[in-house]
Amino acid sequence: MDLRFSPHAYFSLLLVFCAFLIASALYFQFAGGLEPCPLCISQRIMVLVVGLVMLAAVLHRPGRLGIRVYAVLGFLAAMAGAAISARHVWLQHLPADQVPSCGPGLEYMFQNFPLSDALKTMFTGTGDCAKVDWTLLGLSMPAWVLICFVGIGLASLAQFWNSVARRDRYAW
Repeated sequence: MDLRFSPHAYFSLLLVFCAFLIASALYFQFAGGLEPCPLCISQRIMVLVVGLVMLAAVLHRPGRLGIRVYAVLGFLAAMAGAAISARHVWLQHLPADQVPSCGPGLEYMFQNFPLSDALKTMFTGTGDCAKVDWTLLGLSMPAWVLICFVGIGLASLAQFWNSVARRDRYAW
């Protein structure tokens, strides 16, 4: 099985996939009425980070070393997003008596608390994050986002491996 494909196609497809994830999140928020919790916002930020790495790669059109660098950066960003998503899924599976208390909204926190406290809450979550508002095939939205981040990470590893295994020059 040959998994080789052009770096431009790889980076472009992942960029489009990240745009799709953000568009889906915005659809569920504005058309579906689902308000994002702090961990949801953190996951969106990580999708944007992955998307920016892919956009930079598409615009830069790097050589072999650059392809490896962008693949590693994409992998690291995807794994950071996966860690946030995994924490979110974990919070959703806690017994009700172990769920952290619900805190004030993020907007209020950013206006009235030190930035470090607001960011800590944003990345660790609150009781709001434990609520499951939507499922598909028995999996919550954070579980699907976790699957997406793992897929992006694996695709990045595949691109890294392709840049190592190929001896010829890539045709963008």
